[in-house]
Amino acid sequence: MSDPAATRILYIDDDAGIRRLVARALERRGYQVTTADGGEAGVTAAAAEPFDLVAVDHYMPGIDGLETLERLQALPAPPAVVYVSGSEETRVAVAALRAGAADYVVKTPGDDFFDLLDATFRQVLARAEIEALKTRAESDLRASNARLEALLAEVNHRVANSLQLVSAMVRMQSSALEDPGARAALEDTQRRISAIAQVHRRLYTGDDVEHVEMREYLAQLIEELGATWSTSEAPRRLSLAAEPLRLPTDRAVSLGVIVTELVSNACKYAYPAGDGEVRIALARDGELRFRLVVEDDGIGIGDDGPKGTGVGSRLIRAMAQSLDAALDYDAAHRGTRAVLAAAIR
Repeated sequence: MSDPAATRILYIDDDAGIRRLVARALERRGYQVTTADGGEAGVTAAAAEPFDLVAVDHYMPGIDGLETLERLQALPAPPAVVYVSGSEETRVAVAALRAGAADYVVKTPGDDFFDLLDATFRQVLARAEIEALKTRAESDLRASNARLEALLAEVNHRVANSLQLVSAMVRMQSSALEDPGARAALEDTQRRISAIAQVHRRLYTGDDVEHVEMREYLAQLIEELGATWSTSEAPRRLSLAAEPLRLPTDRAVSLGVIVTELVSNACKYAYPAGDGEVRIALARDGELRFRLVVEDDGIGIGDDGPKGTGVGSRLIRAMAQSLDAALDYDAAHRGTRAVLAAAIR
């Protein structure tokens, strides 16, 4: 609690005798006391120099205690105010507290009044000190969070750049290969890396460094996949229906990889005879879960499961496991319909 010897008090009262008694009593208790003979003089004094606490008497000529309190509250740095009155009427105390007084003291004859005034001052100063410490701690916490967010954004920036570099290296390597199978495998790897890099790119360019807005992310991801897989000989129409949904970074990465694999499989194998459509839907499933659907109207996956080398299927299972979910195929659907339901967090 604040040391009274370092505490500056302004006591406002039109009664000269009371002012002298209060000043002597408070100075004996260690306070530094300045007095004012009315509301106008008190407000002028409080505006001219800082006080830790101001005591205001209720009944004064000119402007009374409530108006004085109102003017004190309007100062650029208003001090804490203890309201003093010889009246024990509850309405006076209520009016003062509603007007912004920190506490209320009833004026009584004798030393009891000075003891009560001292105790009230100490309580008000202690509360003010606690509030100042709380405000400072909250400010420090906000500053610390801002530093951590800036650091995390920089980390995501560097990760995105590194993944982009790795993706470019894989693309260069695939273009140098003559084996179609090896080239296709590296191209698949490049797409998987790109899906992850996009997550980190969105983290450092957005306002939230811990979550990804999935509708925007999937729209960009599907646009890139469409540009990759759709050709004049085999047009692929990719459509997205997604609700606004924010996922934590790790879950966004897992879902992005799953979408990349499912869409790539549909584009490669669903329509061997020509063009076709692949539909992607992401929606909330209640308050705490989401549901992903990727479907086509192609030839279906057959009894042996999805076509390909099996790497994509293993990746899907691993990513689904990281989401504590399982990917199911709708056997009643005419083509291939993959459904995944998982928790948002």
